Amino acid sequence: MSLTEAQVQAALQTLTDPNTGKDYVSSRAVKNIKIDGANVTLDIELGYPALSQHESIRLAMTEKLKAAGAAVVTVNISLKVVAHTAQKGVKLVGGVKNIIAVASGKGGVGKSTTAVNLALALAVEGANVGILDADIYGPSQPQMLGIDGQPESPDGKKLEPMRAHGIQAMSIGFLVDPEQPMVWRGPMVTQALTQLLGETNWQDLDYLVVDMPPGTGDIQLTLAQQVPVTGAVIVTTPQDIALLDARKGLKMFDKVGIPILGIVENMSIHICSKCGAEEHIFGTGGAERMGKDYDVEVLGELPLDIKIREQVDGGSPSVVADPNGRVAEIYKAIARRVAAKIAERAKDHSSKFPSIVIQNT
Repeated sequence: MSLTEAQVQAALQTLTDPNTGKDYVSSRAVKNIKIDGANVTLDIELGYPALSQHESIRLAMTEKLKAAGAAVVTVNISLKVVAHTAQKGVKLVGGVKNIIAVASGKGGVGKSTTAVNLALALAVEGANVGILDADIYGPSQPQMLGIDGQPESPDGKKLEPMRAHGIQAMSIGFLVDPEQPMVWRGPMVTQALTQLLGETNWQDLDYLVVDMPPGTGDIQLTLAQQVPVTGAVIVTTPQDIALLDARKGLKMFDKVGIPILGIVENMSIHICSKCGAEEHIFGTGGAERMGKDYDVEVLGELPLDIKIREQVDGGSPSVVADPNGRVAEIYKAIARRVAAKIAERAKDHSSKFPSIVIQNT
């Protein structure tokens, strides 16, 4: 039985992408359909990393096409991440396609842990990823990533990013004594941030995750005005006090025109390691209510688990310490959804425009 391209597309239209909620045909992921009698070959080009799901996608498509009459099906899946729009009038950062700000209204809600695991999860799913520690007063990424030493600058102008677990990283913590307090006023802090971002030799990043300091102060304002942020992720706990401040953070990004990609709820539930009893220590449903109030998606809920703390303290966060564990799966699902939401945004074509040079002839 010989299939037509219309029959192939009709079969694929019945399959929904679990990360976007759309079918693969209408989202234009299906490319290069080739039919040789009953043999079908096609390419699937995803705009977001989902390496852990490639096999299940391939299997689902093969089954659909064989049910439609195909004998042999070959599905080639690839990733193509492009730059997407940020705030108007803000210059792009060299070597970086998309910037994701991970923020919280208050400290102690697990923002830095979420940021590093999000970055690692994006990398595990197949993207080229970096993380910038924007918390000048309290940098934590060097310890969380288990990185010692200082970055090099071969040309004396730009710093080479440090590397760990397959991602690039930069932090003020690499440049100062960890015991030395940063007794700096606001202008010095914002200058340090812009230098760390702009004077790091980022290497072809699909995503740069920025671990923000808590609150809505100088760093956040600088980020909104001078850094091309593709979207923000808000981290909170179910506790009313944390949610109160998280709402302020969400509104701040909304005011400066940075889209909210979603909310991550940490410490959602505690499971006793001895008896298995489940307790909502910090309350329940807080992020869900906040999401409904502002029409923002809850990307995931993470348990209050001692292993998460032990792993980041030891320099090997959950995504790499226990890649097949429950917590790593939650972070990977969050990463896929964040990247899929970015892929749905308008593309940025500014870097493709040629430079216009006027000369006297």
